[in-house]
Amino acid sequence: MSDPAKVRRHAERVRELVASVVRSQIKDPRLGMITITDARITADLRDATVFYTVLGDSVAQADTAAALESAKGLLRSTVGKALGLRHSPTLTFVLDDVQDQVKHIDDLLAAARNADAEVQRIAAQAKYAGEAQPYRVDDDETDEADETDEAEEATDVKETPRGGETR
Repeated sequence: MSDPAKVRRHAERVRELVASVVRSQIKDPRLGMITITDARITADLRDATVFYTVLGDSVAQADTAAALESAKGLLRSTVGKALGLRHSPTLTFVLDDVQDQVKHIDDLLAAARNADAEVQRIAAQAKYAGEAQPYRVDDDETDEADETDEAEEATDVKETPRGGETR
């Protein structure tokens, strides 16, 4: 087992090397507008997975996959020499469909926003099915409130020295 930091450094180096070789040395006409997005390497440094995206439709993606597969030997020897490892890692190319995933998630969020707006619109027009106050209010509570009001009024009345009342 290797140090995780060393594995990350090697994975980053694999990504950089593959990107530079694809840009400068591979002259295959099937190779489309490609971007190397990520590379991961196993802890034993034997297998590397390179993720890439292609600008274009499924035909362009298939052509680019075929071009990368045919250039795999050149890429592996370049990576092996540059890393200086005992064994050159085998390269596996995987189409990174992050853009499709992002578009799908954006579509789902837009649909959720539209559904929420529709619910808000319906809720704004809603009326109570029964009374506005569905719970029974006890008369005892209203009687207690009336008694406290009468007690407050009684303390407000003052007597004058001549026997009259003022408020």
